[in-house]
Amino acid sequence: MAILGQIRSKPWLLMGVIALALLAFLVNPESIDKVFGKNPDVLGKVNGEKVTREEFNDQLFVLQQQAEQQGRPKTGLEEQAWQLLVQSKLIKQQFEKLGFEMTDDYFWNQIQYDQMFAQQKQFFDEKGNFKTQELKKEIETLKSTNPEGYNQWLKTRKTVEYRLMARQVFTNISAGITTGKKEAEELMKQRDQLADIDFVKIDYAAYLQKTKINVTTADLDNYIKQHPVMFKAEPSRNIGIVYFPSTPSPADDAAAQKEINKLFSGGTDASGGAENFQNTKNDSMFVMANSDMPYNNQYAKPNQLPQAIQGQIASAAIGQTFGPYKEQNFYVVSKLLDKKTSDSTLSRHILIAFKGSPAGEGVARSKEQAKKLADSIGAIVKASPAKFTEFIKLSNDPSSAAQGGSLGWTTPETPFVPEFLTYLANNPKGATGIVETQFGYHIINIEDKKAGSMSYKVANLVKEVKSSDATEAESDKKARRFIQQVQGKSFNDFVNIAKKGNYQFSNPKAAKRFDGQLQGLGTDKDGEILAWAFDKKRTKGDTEFFTVEGTGDKIVAYLNGKQDAGLADAESVRDQIEVIVKNKLAAKQITDKIAGAKASNLDQIAKLFASTKQSAQVNMLNPSVAGSMEPKVAGAAFGVAKGKLSNAIEGGTGVYVLIKKSETINKQPGDLKQFTESITQRGAQMFGQAWMKSLQDNADIKDYRIEIWNKVGNQQQ
Repeated sequence: MAILGQIRSKPWLLMGVIALALLAFLVNPESIDKVFGKNPDVLGKVNGEKVTREEFNDQLFVLQQQAEQQGRPKTGLEEQAWQLLVQSKLIKQQFEKLGFEMTDDYFWNQIQYDQMFAQQKQFFDEKGNFKTQELKKEIETLKSTNPEGYNQWLKTRKTVEYRLMARQVFTNISAGITTGKKEAEELMKQRDQLADIDFVKIDYAAYLQKTKINVTTADLDNYIKQHPVMFKAEPSRNIGIVYFPSTPSPADDAAAQKEINKLFSGGTDASGGAENFQNTKNDSMFVMANSDMPYNNQYAKPNQLPQAIQGQIASAAIGQTFGPYKEQNFYVVSKLLDKKTSDSTLSRHILIAFKGSPAGEGVARSKEQAKKLADSIGAIVKASPAKFTEFIKLSNDPSSAAQGGSLGWTTPETPFVPEFLTYLANNPKGATGIVETQFGYHIINIEDKKAGSMSYKVANLVKEVKSSDATEAESDKKARRFIQQVQGKSFNDFVNIAKKGNYQFSNPKAAKRFDGQLQGLGTDKDGEILAWAFDKKRTKGDTEFFTVEGTGDKIVAYLNGKQDAGLADAESVRDQIEVIVKNKLAAKQITDKIAGAKASNLDQIAKLFASTKQSAQVNMLNPSVAGSMEPKVAGAAFGVAKGKLSNAIEGGTGVYVLIKKSETINKQPGDLKQFTESITQRGAQMFGQAWMKSLQDNADIKDYRIEIWNKVGNQQQ
């Protein structure tokens, strides 16, 4: 009903092009002050601009709100938050370099274009004008009546400001991306030009099947040094993880099944064996007292019920029980308590708000005066429903008033206040009544009703199959025996012993301090393992034992490598680049062999590698050769003289040697102007994708988080 209500109820709208958050420090600020003196809150710098702990905490709130709304964990957001805040700082700097300033006037003039507002109809009047003054008034009211809500708005505003700055910078810079006439003519020529070639391809995969090539650490290092921007690395750790889950045993499963059977048809100990799930007189209390999951009093559609009873529920009688049956790691028995149709209701209302109510901005009347006015209108409308529209102008809900008071079709699941839904559920078509809610007094008129699908209230008694003490003890025994076996051993020994024992092994090779979660693990101990691995006292080969709270699962961690800021450690990125480097080594061998053979034609080269001669038609702008995109081959086809054997070409999928037979022109439709526009548009899109990465790659970014954490940790020990 109010604009800010829409924002507060949907905090996920705050996130978009630029989301902002940072690490929340879980240490005593006083201890930081002792270590760092007068600047305890500076966690990093972006081109000299400070990143403060206050920004961290404020903006982490935004990410946590988004995660909560989407049903995701609110932990493990630290590294993502840091990266997003760095990007925001870079955008602000570019914005100011262009001569702009984020003034209050600029903010309010541009806010309507932000993604949080632009697509939301409630922020615009019937003429399409943004309701700037209305929003400003709501914020002023919030400031004086709800300090917590106002503080949330300030954080929201900061995220909007960064998005507006990003929009302005991108618009200005992308406007400078143009395509000149000569450039367009050359590209158009390349588009239409075709070369017919004969070629021999020595495929890397086929060559490597016959020729073994081992990629050494030195080979990887050489490739990394040739591509320093691609492998600019932040501090990370190579960690070996072996996970020992306390998985319930068959005996644990049998114990849970025995317990559910006892509760279902036997009797509880508390009742002396007299009361069970089938005969209890108070289903909700029985479930609350005996189930591993809470009682749910809501009605549900069949597809929202446990799968095992979905097909039986429609024909079941009230009081009928189902089970026991198993759902994942739970044994369940269910009882049908009630069923009803979920009616859809078409209604309209007039809201009479009062001073101090959420919808009472600018309203001077007291609560008593509001009730008197609502009673008066209600009496008239009850006697003559046609007069409803005469009072719409008095409604303090402008969005529904613009629709004649209509709220459209609703169901019991519609997110209205309970008092409103109760009236709709308990009154027939044509009824008019007055309902009090937190927003004021509603004169409600039910225009129509139609029967919906059946909903069911079901009590579910649940028993989880849990690991017993004996099962957890066995898991603990295996883990402690394993850590003893690997003490002082190499990482290869660690891996081999884990595989021999058929234990769950994973190896995050580039784990960052504030990742929050470890790849292949995902427990509440991940953060603790990262803190352990980044402790400055830690050395390669160290091992540690961890216990997961609540489950009894055990983890053994092995520190296999430490990566400082700079170029990436070769072994940490082996999985990413080994195939590329191996292909390059193969290309060198193939090229040397071709040069040594002094072949003068394609047949000789084909024979040398037991390959075949092929033909293709290639184009510079679409460089497909026999199903593979090979721009170097296309370039060579237009660069070599007709009838002349080319040099060996190192392609993406193999080494090529070709002879150009002819060139032809295949003129495609479209004039120069259309082609120029399409090239410019494509260039702008490519710029948008590369712009932020380029800013970040070339920025002077200093991250003090690990240093601060280590100093604070040592000072507290």
